[in-house]
Amino acid sequence: MEMVIDGKLIDKDHKIKVVNPANNQIVDTVPSGSLEDIKNALEAANQAKKAINDMSSRKVSRILYDIYEDILKNKNELARLVTFETGKPIKDSVNEINRSVETILLSAEESKRIYGETVPLDACIGGRTALGFTIKVPIGVISAITPFNYPVNLAIHKIAPAIAAKNTVVLKPSIKAPLAALKLVQIMDSHLPPGVINGITGHSHIIGDEMILSPIVNKISFTGSVETGISISRKTSMKKITLELGGNDPLVVLDDADIEKAVRAAVSGSFLNAGQVCIAVKRIILHDNIADEFVSKMVPKTVKLNMGDPIKTETDVGPLIDEEAAIKVEMLVDDALNNGAKLLLGGKRSGAFYSPTVIDHVKPDMKIVSDETFGPVAPIIRIHDIDEAFEVANNTQYGLQAGVFTGSIENALKAAKVIEAGSIIINRQSTFRTDNMPFGGFKMSGMGKEGIKYAIDDMTKTKLVVFG
Repeated sequence: MEMVIDGKLIDKDHKIKVVNPANNQIVDTVPSGSLEDIKNALEAANQAKKAINDMSSRKVSRILYDIYEDILKNKNELARLVTFETGKPIKDSVNEINRSVETILLSAEESKRIYGETVPLDACIGGRTALGFTIKVPIGVISAITPFNYPVNLAIHKIAPAIAAKNTVVLKPSIKAPLAALKLVQIMDSHLPPGVINGITGHSHIIGDEMILSPIVNKISFTGSVETGISISRKTSMKKITLELGGNDPLVVLDDADIEKAVRAAVSGSFLNAGQVCIAVKRIILHDNIADEFVSKMVPKTVKLNMGDPIKTETDVGPLIDEEAAIKVEMLVDDALNNGAKLLLGGKRSGAFYSPTVIDHVKPDMKIVSDETFGPVAPIIRIHDIDEAFEVANNTQYGLQAGVFTGSIENALKAAKVIEAGSIIINRQSTFRTDNMPFGGFKMSGMGKEGIKYAIDDMTKTKLVVFG
C-alpha cells in the first residue's frame, strides 16, 4: 500500500511489514517514509490551502457526499483490511466502517452549518455606530496522528471535520495498522485537489516529530498514549492541540440496578475488540449487596463468547494487536492473582490471543486497575456504598467515560455531578458513543473534543469584522 503526497502515490524501497496478529502472516507492506517525505507532505498541504479555501461550502459538502458514496462502495474491502491488520472480528470491523461513512455524512451536512454571530458593539463605550459580526475561518494545516484500534473511524474523525472546515490534512496512521487508513486517504484524495489530504507512514521519531514541530502545522489532533500526549503538549508551543489519551473507564453497578441489563453491558463493554478500546469497561465496581448475583450471571454470559479467527462472522473476540500486548495483559492478570484477586474465568494466553477473563476481589491499588489495561479482562471491585463506589471510580489519572447502573434518579444525578469524566452514561456501558456527540475526557484522558460539530469548532478560528 502506497503513501499519498500531493495527490501522488508514493512508494519507497524501505518497507514496513504489516502482520496479521491472528496468524503472524504478512498482510502487506507500507513505505517507511523519510524526513524529506513528511516535509513534502506538509508543504503540499500548505500549498493546497488556497484551493480548498476558494471552494464554496456547498462545493465542499458535495465533495464529502461523493466521498461518502465512494467509501460505501469500498466498505467490504476496508472492513477486511481492518480485520487482517488488527485482528478485530469482521463483524466489528464492518460496524467500524458503517460508523465511519456516517461520520463523513455528518461532516458533509455540518460543513454547511459553520456559523459566526453578530456582536452588540453598541453595548460598550464607543460602539454606538459600529456593527460587528464574526466569521469562522480555517485554522490551516492539521497533523492527524492515529492509533491501531480503530484505524478508519479515528482517522475519519480527524480528516472529515477538517475538510468540512476547509483545512488541509496530513495523516500518520499507526505502523501496526496503516493499510485501511491509507486506502481511506487514497479514496478521499481522488475527490479532492492535490495536497488537501496526505497520508504518510513511517517511524514516529522521524515522521511524528516533524508533524509536531514544523512551523507549517497549525493544529495537531492526536489519539494515543498519555506519555506521547504529554510529549506533544510540551513541544507544540503556539499550536492548537486536541489529545485523546485513553481511559480507565468504570462501570458502577449499584444495588438498585437492573442486574441483567448491567451484566449484558459489562460483557459487551469489557470484551469489545479484545478490550482494546479507550472507552472499554476496564473496572467493574459492584455494590456488595448484588455482587454475588452479578458474578453468577456474568461468568456464564462470558463463556458463550467465541474466540478465534477474526475473519469468521461467528467470532466475538480476536487476538490483541500483537503477542507483546497479550504478554503485557498476562503479566497484569498474574500480578493481580498473586496479590489476592480470584480468577473466575479465562487467564490463558496463546500467542497474541488472550481468553476473555473475569477476576473478582480486585483491590483499587492493583496494577490491573490502577492504570489502563488494554485487553479482554473484566476486573471486579466490590464496594459497600455509593460514596465508596464513586470514590473508587475517580481513583485514576484518567477521566474519559463512565457507566453507572442505578434505578434511582437521585443516584444518577449524583453520579453526573461527582464522577470526574467527560461523559457519564446512565444505565449503559462506557463504550457508548455516537459519532456526533462531544467526545473527550478530563484529567489525563486528554483535552479538546471530537464529534463533528465540536471538532469543527476546534479546527476554525474566529475573525471579527467591524463596520463603522
